[in-house]
Amino acid sequence: MRLGVLDIGSNTVHLLVVDAHRGARPMPAYSHKVDLRLTQYLDEHNRLADEGIERLGAFVEEAVHLAEDKGVEDLLAFATSAVREAANGEQVLAQIDDRCGVHIEVLSGRDEARLTFLAVRRWFGWSSGRLLAFDIGGGSLEIAAGVDEEPDVAVSLPLGAGRLTRDWFTGDPPSADEVRKLRKHVRAEIARTVGGVVRFGEPNRAVATSKTFKQLARIAGAAPSSDGEYVSRSLSRQDMADWAIKLTTMGSQERAELSGVSEGRAAQLAAGALVADAAMDLFEVHRLEVCPWALREGVILRRLDVLPGRLDQSSTSAE
Repeated sequence: MRLGVLDIGSNTVHLLVVDAHRGARPMPAYSHKVDLRLTQYLDEHNRLADEGIERLGAFVEEAVHLAEDKGVEDLLAFATSAVREAANGEQVLAQIDDRCGVHIEVLSGRDEARLTFLAVRRWFGWSSGRLLAFDIGGGSLEIAAGVDEEPDVAVSLPLGAGRLTRDWFTGDPPSADEVRKLRKHVRAEIARTVGGVVRFGEPNRAVATSKTFKQLARIAGAAPSSDGEYVSRSLSRQDMADWAIKLTTMGSQERAELSGVSEGRAAQLAAGALVADAAMDLFEVHRLEVCPWALREGVILRRLDVLPGRLDQSSTSAE
């Protein structure tokens, strides 16, 4: 069947269309996305401003029409931290539902972590043993660990690269004092979670998802996306520590000139690097493997899990 996933994230709003059925790998058929950056439309009262609401509504309306044009049978729509934490988030989604006729589910931070972990598990398989997964989004950092498809522990922290850039940096590049204060804050927040995660056991494999980690791995020497998703990509602890320092001394334009860094993400990459560096250090991860699947794929896989199975009765009948 043809499924559509409408992902309303803090940075990007993305329509992904896939061909899939239960037990099969979802095959991308169409993708349309815009860097909307909803967090930039939050006012001093943490309410999404009218301009942001209008832009979001217009994209959802366009996405619904595109999904129909592409033959989508089932459209799954969800929103993450930017909408979840907005004071008027529920009203905004109600307006969009009235306008576009699509129900948008608001995922909790824990569900983000759980569904991302599911995608990571399916990508790397059971032979990977205990997995530790990190995902840096625009509004939050998700951490999950476990040996099954349902993680033993799933945590969401308000340490997204976009959020931290907006709340902590005033200069471009940020001042050394701003960097030091943010670094201290990030490490204190992550350190509170370490004990609750590692008490279940040491991971056999540490994995990173999300655009932020992909770009950090790329500037540290990982293969470009043009080489395909099956190429192994990773990020070492030492490379991450070095780049966390370099990126905070660069301005956005200089970061955008680095291999694999998009202009739209360059402004928040320094804050994202501080989060990635802290996570690897505090969890004592020497190397992170980059997973091409993340939250969207987790949502798709969970949906496929509840579809009826395809069993050819003729092949299983007794002779």
